[in-house]
Amino acid sequence: MKNKFFAMFDYFLILVVLVLVTIGVLSIYSSSINSEGVSVTNEYIKQIIWASIGLVLMVFVTLYDYRRIENISMWLYIALILVLIYTRIFGRYVNGAKSWLGIGECGVQPSEFGKIFCTLFLAKYLDDSINEHPFKRFVVAALILMLPFGLILIQPDMGTASVYVPIFLVMCFLADIKISYLLYILLFGSMSIFFTILPVWNNEISRTSYTAITILTNYRLLSILIGSTGLIAVIGFIVRRYFHGPKYTVWITYFFSIITLSLFSSIFMGKVLKDYQIKRLIIFMDPNTDPLGAGWNIIQSKIAIGAGGILGKTYLHGTQSHYRFLPQQSTDFIFSIFSEEFGFIGGIIVFSLYLFIFIRILFIIKKCPNRYGVNIAAGIFGMFNYHFFINVGMVMGSMPITGIPLLFMSYGGSSLLTAMICIGLLMSINSRQKELK
Repeated sequence: MKNKFFAMFDYFLILVVLVLVTIGVLSIYSSSINSEGVSVTNEYIKQIIWASIGLVLMVFVTLYDYRRIENISMWLYIALILVLIYTRIFGRYVNGAKSWLGIGECGVQPSEFGKIFCTLFLAKYLDDSINEHPFKRFVVAALILMLPFGLILIQPDMGTASVYVPIFLVMCFLADIKISYLLYILLFGSMSIFFTILPVWNNEISRTSYTAITILTNYRLLSILIGSTGLIAVIGFIVRRYFHGPKYTVWITYFFSIITLSLFSSIFMGKVLKDYQIKRLIIFMDPNTDPLGAGWNIIQSKIAIGAGGILGKTYLHGTQSHYRFLPQQSTDFIFSIFSEEFGFIGGIIVFSLYLFIFIRILFIIKKCPNRYGVNIAAGIFGMFNYHFFINVGMVMGSMPITGIPLLFMSYGGSSLLTAMICIGLLMSINSRQKELK
């Protein structure tokens, strides 16, 4: 019995996670030091407490049979939707988004834990619907995604909301949803963002008046454009469906419906998102257009990473953080602090640790004979990859600033606990593979 208990844990995976958490705590402590060498916050202490709680949760989730969660996943999802609605009405604002619940300094971000609940329920639906019509599976799965996505977006927290999309895409891909359907979602999301930021890009970066772009800011012209593209999509559908038109009419319907929905969505996003949030999505193209405003974070982050060189300035000797040049340095820009102090070599080590986690998840997916377990692991893979590549790309100036933390390293209890629970789910899936063979 004792051997069976210890065999349930993936010790190398746990070691890698603990190393990343330790690096995170050390970097958070460094970020608390001011120019006089005095620690001005106790964030690192809170992070240690959350990490300890996360370890307990990780062990508990590992020991709990993930297959038993399938029966309650729908109720967890419903609870998530209700909590997100409550948060939107009664939550408190943090960094411009009404996305937190709590009293005083103690608070949680429901949308972070929601990534797990949404993954568990979507995994159940994709498993149960394996024999249903492909298009129906896609539509229902998309609705499961859109409910929490929309509620988080109107907080407004576009960064956290965007994480749900790669979770959905990876899970649906491994659940044999047609590529053309997934591409539809990807193009719709990309074009919605494109149409939303285009007017701001025109005014703030290009500083050139293009007549075509002004259509997006003129509601009368935009309505005509939406009506025209929508009509083309409908005609294409009717010709193909009822008059057996040529195959290319399918693609006419496909692309023009994407354009129509994207244009309509851009109106909604333009009203929900604040100007500074939209500006953050494009300022990485040329941070110097607003060096003291939206471009400040990227400029200072790139300076910190570049100043680290090959070996770094050594621990507690970073100047960008100690002189408070980096806003939100313990959360979104934690990798910048680490890179300044440990340099290129330190960055390579962190990259290698995350690469191991990604590869380990892929091995778990490959070996798992249970579709529900595969779906859950796929969702976690999409979540972890997105957090890593977007955050690291953001601090290097090659991705938009979206406020997405670097899992295991960034300061924050909700994101750390979510990541630790996910590791527990992965070990629960991995440890029960032999029982299913």
